[in-house]
Amino acid sequence: MKRGRKGFTLVELLIVVLILGALAAIAVPRILGGATTAKANACHTNIDMINSQIELYYANEGSWPATLDVVTGDTDYFPDGEPVCPVTGSTYLNVLVNNRVNDAAHGH
Repeated sequence: MKRGRKGFTLVELLIVVLILGALAAIAVPRILGGATTAKANACHTNIDMINSQIELYYANEGSWPATLDVVTGDTDYFPDGEPVCPVTGSTYLNVLVNNRVNDAAHGH
């Protein structure tokens, strides 16, 4: 008469652990890379928003702002405060090139 088998053997558990380790080795770098890409995309969106607000400033005032903080410091244009780069955590450079924040000069 055969005895009832309960539980898993050590070899079966080892195979499961190896499979889970292989899946984790594939998934973790993809997840971390996705977060970095999302932050860079959010930075590009911030720059587009800043440039749109600069154009709105021009439409309202009839002249371009001398520096970026004229627009970003005004609560009419940025009621939640000055935008911050999600990648570096710093504010955007207070330099306008051709009345725009240069996306390429920001560095990511």
